[in-house]
Amino acid sequence: MTIDGFLNLNKPAGMTSHDCVGRVRRILKLKRVGHGGTLDPAVTGVLPIALGRSTRLLQFLQHNKAYQGTIRFGLTTATDDLEGEIIHSQPMPELSLEKVQAALPKFLGKIEQFPPSFSAVQVGGKRLYELARKGETVEVAARKVEVFRLEILDWRSGDFPELDLSIACGAGTYIRAIARDLGALLNAGGTLACLTRTESSGFSIDQSLSFAELELQIQEDKFCPILPSAVLGHLGAIVLSPEYTKRWFQGQRLPIPETPVEGEETRNNPPANLIPEPPYPLQVYDRDGNFLGIGQVANSETNTILSPQIVF
Repeated sequence: MTIDGFLNLNKPAGMTSHDCVGRVRRILKLKRVGHGGTLDPAVTGVLPIALGRSTRLLQFLQHNKAYQGTIRFGLTTATDDLEGEIIHSQPMPELSLEKVQAALPKFLGKIEQFPPSFSAVQVGGKRLYELARKGETVEVAARKVEVFRLEILDWRSGDFPELDLSIACGAGTYIRAIARDLGALLNAGGTLACLTRTESSGFSIDQSLSFAELELQIQEDKFCPILPSAVLGHLGAIVLSPEYTKRWFQGQRLPIPETPVEGEETRNNPPANLIPEPPYPLQVYDRDGNFLGIGQVANSETNTILSPQIVF
């Protein structure tokens, strides 16, 4: 079976992202499958899956993500979620929503955070979770991340109060670290009780498929992969003439005007004042709307060049 495109998978709890890739391979009987944006086993929600030749496009997906999660106060764990060993437990019935609301703005915008000890961050070629399981303590530098939105969805008071949050953030942001650091700031302790990714790389959870839904679509011959054009619109695009299309497939570098237009038309391009300085990637299509791949726009000594980077 030849399948190219993307699958918006609703990842279940208890599976690693690698496990999900393996199961998709078996369901679709497809060798080339990859995922974008790793999710911890306990986390559910959107896991972008690339199929066939589209595995080469994972690097070009958007990086912004959104989550809905629950922070439990009065509790700290080794993993900053409920999967890890409890380090400290202290009832915090006096903690109020007003105190939490006052602390939240400190986690908006560009912030620094230390990745959880049990995470996939690499130090000296080893994952932090591998070192942590061996009892090795490693100093990791703080990382700059960006949080665009923090919205309170619900608050449940009690001995171990819980806060439901909606979070929109950039790549590399650890929601577990926000739970841990918010709890520390409030002198209450905090850990992530549950988490669902609602958006990732242009995919949303309301359009995602569970494994059961995917298998049913395959059985009924209704499965249709998501086209690259549906998730790569942030890159802008160029439409090639037949002559340029022929040269594209021959791997030739194509001279183009400084604005990413081959002389005829563009698709989903940003306004001219938002076009980035070269080099930058661009979707490439023929006049019939067929996706031809990704080109790299760069300046030469005499003009602007479109070079084939990934050719479909």
